[in-house]
Amino acid sequence: MPFASLGLAPPVVKGVRAAGYVDPTPIQRKAIPIILEGRDLIGAAQTGTGKTAAFVLPILTRLLGGPRRLRALVLTPTRELAAQVETNARDYARFTDLSVGVVYGGVPLPPQERLLKQHGVDFLVATPGRLLDLHDRLALRLDYIEVLVLDEADRMVDMGFAPDLKRILRLMPKDRQTLMFSATMPPELNRVANEALRNPARVDLAPPQRPAAGITQAVYPVPRHLKTDLLDSMLSRSEVSSVIVFARTKHGAEKLARDLQRRGHSVATLHGNRSQSQRERALLDLRRGRVQVLVATDIASRGIDVEGITHVINYDVPHAPEDYVHRIGRTGRVDQVGDAFTLIAPEELKQLTAIERFLGRAVPRVVLPDFDYKRRPTDHRPSEPRAGGNHGGGRPRGGAQGPAHRRGGPPGSGGSRRSQGAGGGAPHGRGHGSGGHGRPNQTSSARGPQTSEAPQHGRRPRKSHGLDRRGRRRI
Repeated sequence: MPFASLGLAPPVVKGVRAAGYVDPTPIQRKAIPIILEGRDLIGAAQTGTGKTAAFVLPILTRLLGGPRRLRALVLTPTRELAAQVETNARDYARFTDLSVGVVYGGVPLPPQERLLKQHGVDFLVATPGRLLDLHDRLALRLDYIEVLVLDEADRMVDMGFAPDLKRILRLMPKDRQTLMFSATMPPELNRVANEALRNPARVDLAPPQRPAAGITQAVYPVPRHLKTDLLDSMLSRSEVSSVIVFARTKHGAEKLARDLQRRGHSVATLHGNRSQSQRERALLDLRRGRVQVLVATDIASRGIDVEGITHVINYDVPHAPEDYVHRIGRTGRVDQVGDAFTLIAPEELKQLTAIERFLGRAVPRVVLPDFDYKRRPTDHRPSEPRAGGNHGGGRPRGGAQGPAHRRGGPPGSGGSRRSQGAGGGAPHGRGHGSGGHGRPNQTSSARGPQTSEAPQHGRRPRKSHGLDRRGRRRI
């Protein structure tokens, strides 16, 4: 079934084909007709199934030919996910005159305010806190919104944004169309859904406890003091060419990255203490093969979408089984294959049991050949990496693989093939002000350095410029 048969506008079909996709994925085949009918929808699908295109494509079709003003809004929990949704939407809208933009926190407000007031957008991707900041400064209006998307809504509620979501809902027309995508439905999210949606249709494909079929999982039991040595041996194998390694904490990620660099691996890091420009550079270097290894924390696990990732390695076992599924979902995306390995110390067996219960099956145990599990831990002194490169490392010894051949529909959030740099760019085309008349034919982006991580439960944030008057962190 080609995209044209789903009722999408020809310029949108042309855009998705130009992005390299021919046939829609199952969630796209089910969700797109429902969304084009104007119905509210609750969708559940695992990462890498084309979820983002499932809502972006019909929204772009709906916006064509309508008044030029902000009419579609996508809310996401993290900056990385917001940037990737905007990249996808901009790619698919390239043969239309629609303008797509993104705003999120951690950057000065005035440039984003000027961008929205002077140029405006038809389709905006935002994080909740920054959207309210801009609304309070009269940089945008929400009373013309026709379609609202709550992407990874459970994650937004987990991060403490339920009050912001409820306030945003009250600022919008009641007759809008609302689309909610969520892996789970906790009680607080149920309350938001009852307020936001009217008689929604439900699309439930590939529940989150079932990782993509193309991912091969394995557990490597190892004493904790030998984890880094075992990881070093795994990364030295030729088939391990483009890897994301997950650590539990920011400090642990930085320490692990330094240890791997001393052993000659090319490494970048991604966690909440990295600025937005550093995050974007790390992902770009991984995409282009400048580094072999990206060491990341869970805060970034749902925002990473890099084609050609051959392996995901859990250096630390995640506390929540859901985080395990989201971590390993960075490989094996959209009908591709990948490997997901977890290093398990004896004291982590309890977390592994919870993960296997969540998955409904045991994960095979594997022993790495030729590795001495009784040896003393290696003490590597600082040395030059084996090859030149950025982030303290050189080119990967195995060389990064290019993107695998993509089959089926567009991924949920693709790579930044035409991403704007930090700080955005000047729009062009039909100019108009915030009143919503003629406007430039270009996507708009307001990006810049980021310094703070999303709020976490059980921790009272310190007062800073990144907090609102109630002490909530703005993202």
